[in-house]
Amino acid sequence: MKHTEGWLELRHTSARGTSRLYRQSWFPEGPARAAILLVHGLGEHSSRYEYLAAHCTARGFAVHTLDHYGHGRSEGLRGHVERFSVYLDGLRALRDEVRGQDADLPLFLLGHSMGGLIAAAFLGEDQATFRGCVLSGPALKSDVEPPAVVMAIVRLISWLAPTVPLIALDPGGVSRDPDVVAAYVKDPLVHHGKATARLIKEMSSNMRAALAAAPAIELPLLIMHGDADVLTSPAGSQALYPGLYHEIFNEPERDEVLGDMSAWLEARL
Repeated sequence: MKHTEGWLELRHTSARGTSRLYRQSWFPEGPARAAILLVHGLGEHSSRYEYLAAHCTARGFAVHTLDHYGHGRSEGLRGHVERFSVYLDGLRALRDEVRGQDADLPLFLLGHSMGGLIAAAFLGEDQATFRGCVLSGPALKSDVEPPAVVMAIVRLISWLAPTVPLIALDPGGVSRDPDVVAAYVKDPLVHHGKATARLIKEMSSNMRAALAAAPAIELPLLIMHGDADVLTSPAGSQALYPGLYHEIFNEPERDEVLGDMSAWLEARL
């Protein structure tokens, strides 16, 4: 597969300032049959999806992705965001760039974890662009959602001291493959610290909004989830994978999972 990389320069719609975001693409050796916009999860970065990209490009799909604000090689305070819309701004800029390159190529949206939440929110403003959408372990619900009084305190902290770190992800919940977990822990581009009060508040409010808006989604939608996921809730997801942890694309059964996904995509070309 062929690889390109570069930068997106954008001004935010409902937050202060501008951002410089790292972006990259993987292409098949021959002409692409379709393209995928890949949206990564909380604390990680787009380069962790090279195996997925190799699978997809071998089947004729180009894969375009970026590091979110505050993630990977992109600008921004790690583990923090002022407004959730900042993530949508980045995805919108990537979509526009990809569409400018080839407006007629079928385009799919693929979001993992927090990227699934971003993708679901993005469908609220743009479904017509995409042939279909895949959500992997989407952060649409939490099994350990704190009581209302605790969330009220988090919201208060998010306004008084928005950058206070509160919650960290457990690396052990990423995959059952110890090599994947070890690579995740050692990866200098992964944020191993805690998410801030503002980021937690923004994710919580956008989870509720995304679930409320879900009935308006009309394009083909595939939701994939490991039923042993302890980082995001499998409740309500379809195509459950028994025993699989959070990163289903990095589990020992990843070739089966990716095969299911690409077969679903190909059926919609």
